[in-house]
Amino acid sequence: MSLPATSTPNPKTVTGPAEELSLQRLYLLRGGYLLMALGLAITRWPLLTGHDASWPLMDGVVVCMLVAQSLLFFLGVRYPVKLIPILLFEMTWKVIWLSTVALPLWIAGELNDATATVAINCSLVVIVVLILPWPYLVRQYVIRSGDRWLPDVR
Repeated sequence: MSLPATSTPNPKTVTGPAEELSLQRLYLLRGGYLLMALGLAITRWPLLTGHDASWPLMDGVVVCMLVAQSLLFFLGVRYPVKLIPILLFEMTWKVIWLSTVALPLWIAGELNDATATVAINCSLVVIVVLILPWPYLVRQYVIRSGDRWLPDVR
């Protein structure tokens, strides 16, 4: 009986203790998820149950998406690392909206009250930017090899 040959692990594919986040970082993520989940639950869940039949299409779409997002944020309290992609989505859409919609209107002096309110709410994205574990994200999504594209041939 022979032992399997061992090979040197590829640092781009190995995960282990070095890839784990500190307990403090996990609690910081959990706090961020909880803050966003509760904020959406308080402000959006009542809209979902309290609307009339003439709800405008996009209003309904936005409320349903935000309620779904709040449920995922609650799940993030339990699984803070696994739900990091929802934080990346949250950060990305807000940065895109702020830079392509709000900022040009503000520069042109055409920012109305409704857009300014949304811009202020979206500017809270700074919380997400601060709680994301950036070194971990670089290791996981930039340095580490992606998932395989082809079947293993052995």
